[in-house]
Amino acid sequence: MADPRVEKLAKLCVNYSVHVKPKKNVVIQGSDLTFPLMHELYKECLLAGAHPAILAWFDTSYTFFKYAKVHQLKYVHPIDKFVVANMDARISIFGWRNPKALSNVDPSKIRVRDAAWKEYEDIFQKREYERTLKWCYMPFPVYSAAQEASMALSEYEDFVYNSCLVNKKDPIAEWKKIRREQEKICGYLKKANEIRIVGEDTDLTFSVKGRKWLSCHGEVNLPDGEVATGPVENSANGTIRFTYPGIYAGKEVEDISLTFKNGKVIKASAVKGEDLLKEILKVENADRLGEAAIGTNYGITRFTKEMLFDEKMGGTIHLALGRSYFETGGLNQSGVHWDILKDMKKGGEIYADKKLFYKDGKFLI
Repeated sequence: MADPRVEKLAKLCVNYSVHVKPKKNVVIQGSDLTFPLMHELYKECLLAGAHPAILAWFDTSYTFFKYAKVHQLKYVHPIDKFVVANMDARISIFGWRNPKALSNVDPSKIRVRDAAWKEYEDIFQKREYERTLKWCYMPFPVYSAAQEASMALSEYEDFVYNSCLVNKKDPIAEWKKIRREQEKICGYLKKANEIRIVGEDTDLTFSVKGRKWLSCHGEVNLPDGEVATGPVENSANGTIRFTYPGIYAGKEVEDISLTFKNGKVIKASAVKGEDLLKEILKVENADRLGEAAIGTNYGITRFTKEMLFDEKMGGTIHLALGRSYFETGGLNQSGVHWDILKDMKKGGEIYADKKLFYKDGKFLI
């Protein structure tokens, strides 16, 4: 018997996260491992009167990076461009056979590939900002992800579905409640001009003057739970040390420290994976901050090596190198958007215009 939570998750995505409408074109993307959820999403889109299509992904990433020439690394296929330019909604599901497939790939190849995708990301963000493209990125529990998170599959299934709130009687009502709570936080932060983050080996200041704070509450991502903005591009000054590994292309970059001056990274180090860190920083504008966010989902209590969950963890913050989101007012454009996580539960403090509003992983407002 199929897990009823799969159907419930599909209903939540189609009817709330993406708000699928009749006669709209919807593409559903995922690996072959995620077919049970893809099937339920397809069914729910049909019930909503939409025109859904399934595009299955097969994990050929290692083969690509092993054999691709430079001109192939720089090429974005017309099919990918067509999807992002023409679909009314895109639902993407993660769940791969081997999250570590790219562990031994030359970091410079990943840098070239990511830089090439800027054109695709420009189209995507423009359509998102204009609200002509709805999208959602969501999980399906598979063995490899459970193993990465150091859980049994049944334990990981509970973790995934509970974090998406499908264990609740009315998940949509629960996410709407979170929206109301987070909008109060955003209302407070929108009055601030400057943010200062203090913590272990960390003292970083940046301007948010004129920028918008976003409440992330189950639309766009499942699970969700964060408040986020785009720092003013030339304003970051100071140092931050990230206490969780940065995960990029399946690689773990451990104990990352970054020092900023007038918005740009001027010093970067990592105990493990420093070569990849420095290659990514070479991508145009990847050496500036595109996002600053505070996790609010206190139901996510452990690091899983999947940022879809980890960046939402209550008691943490994350900063993104590279691309800003138009909706925040951010201007930084890049082929990279790399979220990196820091624990704030022991001694972490955040100030808005020199007033303490967050301490030891909790809001004081």
